[in-house]
Amino acid sequence: MSDKIGSNTRGRAGLGRPKGSPNKINAGVKSMILGALDELGGQTWLVEQAKADPRAFMSLLARVLPSEMTLDATVTAHEPITEIRRVIVDPRATIEEVKHDR
Repeated sequence: MSDKIGSNTRGRAGLGRPKGSPNKINAGVKSMILGALDELGGQTWLVEQAKADPRAFMSLLARVLPSEMTLDATVTAHEPITEIRRVIVDPRATIEEVKHDR
């Protein structure tokens, strides 16, 4: 007898809903929330709520925005780093002495 999940069922029965498929209850609730938002005034109403209670609005944003974001950026403000040096300096030396030794 195998201990695999669903091994005693037919086909995929008993394995739960496939990854990525929407939960029917959540889809229905989301639809109702969006309908209510539309009736309240949509974006204009959300702006009013954000001004009236910024903490609640930021909490909403935290739940809606993705928790991880990827960024592809190029920095062109400086020349690329071509050399890294490690310099051992006498801890008793003054700044002027260190600059002079370079």
